[in-house]
Amino acid sequence: MIPRIIESDIRQELNRIGVDPAGIKIMVPKGEFLAIKIEALRPTAANILKQEILAIGGEAATAYGSINHSVKTTPVIILATIRQLTDLMKKLAQHQFGLPQLAKQLRASISNYRNIPTPLKFRRRTLSFGRRTYIMGILNITPDSFSDGGRYFSLDSAVKHAEQLLSEGADIIDIGGESTRPGAARVSAQQEIERIVPVIAALRRQRRAIISVDTRKAPVAQAALAAGADMINDVSGLKYDHKMAAVIAKAGCPVCLMHMRGTPATMQKNTAYSDLLGELINELQGSLAIAENAGILQGKIIVDPGIGFGKTAEQSLVIVRRLAELKALGRPILIGPSRKSVVGQTLGLPPEERLEGTLALIALAIANGADIVRVHDVKQVKRAAQMADATVRRRKNG
Repeated sequence: MIPRIIESDIRQELNRIGVDPAGIKIMVPKGEFLAIKIEALRPTAANILKQEILAIGGEAATAYGSINHSVKTTPVIILATIRQLTDLMKKLAQHQFGLPQLAKQLRASISNYRNIPTPLKFRRRTLSFGRRTYIMGILNITPDSFSDGGRYFSLDSAVKHAEQLLSEGADIIDIGGESTRPGAARVSAQQEIERIVPVIAALRRQRRAIISVDTRKAPVAQAALAAGADMINDVSGLKYDHKMAAVIAKAGCPVCLMHMRGTPATMQKNTAYSDLLGELINELQGSLAIAENAGILQGKIIVDPGIGFGKTAEQSLVIVRRLAELKALGRPILIGPSRKSVVGQTLGLPPEERLEGTLALIALAIANGADIVRVHDVKQVKRAAQMADATVRRRKNG
């Protein structure tokens, strides 16, 4: 039998061949390898870090000019096992030049990456992550959304569709009164309120479902929460309306912070990134800082990389492929590729024919760390998610 590369959990494999439990405890940290990128270290700090990781058998790459200090700062890529990283963090804590703080940041990022996000508590329900993917069903009460604009514009049709989404397995209903498709025109806060509040009130009377509101405006959020909404889904990541964070903090409700550059009307004019995931995560950290400064609790925050929002189709595919990098933020990850242009451009299909492409992206996103998926086709996505969960989460938990 030829030697083979194993993809299953190393702890399981060590148990399977009968390794002593004490030995397993020692070996597991040696069997998990990470590549970690750190931005903008001064050469002195970078050189010390490199010396320390080399001394314990790991590796670190820096810019060529780091050694002779011909660059002001350098990125550093560390290549090491968990055991080596643990030893490295102890060593860095003994140095100067900001390295003790870097050790704390490394510890937090590694812990976030390896662990499941904490449960997300709503007024009527708690979502516990790690065992299955949660489904957010889309309810657009708009005349101009790219996929279903105008279909659920009346109160009766909107409520009926929400009931259908719930019956098909949606855990959350995400109600939007303003289209955020590329190039969409702005809608006034009052128009948005008039569209969504009656639907929220009707659903609140009838069901115990989690109701999310897709808005970037503080007055709309305030009215929606007063009508019974449970969370806010802000596509601007709290950057559009400076009053939004305070409204959410006062309500104590969960919020989803999405990454977007500019506004829906301008976002596709700003798709240039030198380091897509690095810049995306850094800009999401800006949203997290706004939330923290306003008093929004960490355990109330979801992050969304914003598929199609200021990204090309190719960039959106890269985000799905590298989605696990967002786990370092320590928050549940929501992703919404449903019927979007990434599917249309890849397959050459109109919105109404993008189900299969959406399902493929959903399954890959779940494999790469998605906790919540935002979709139009709940019944089909629910089945695909259950299959992906049975494959991926059983591997991680079993």
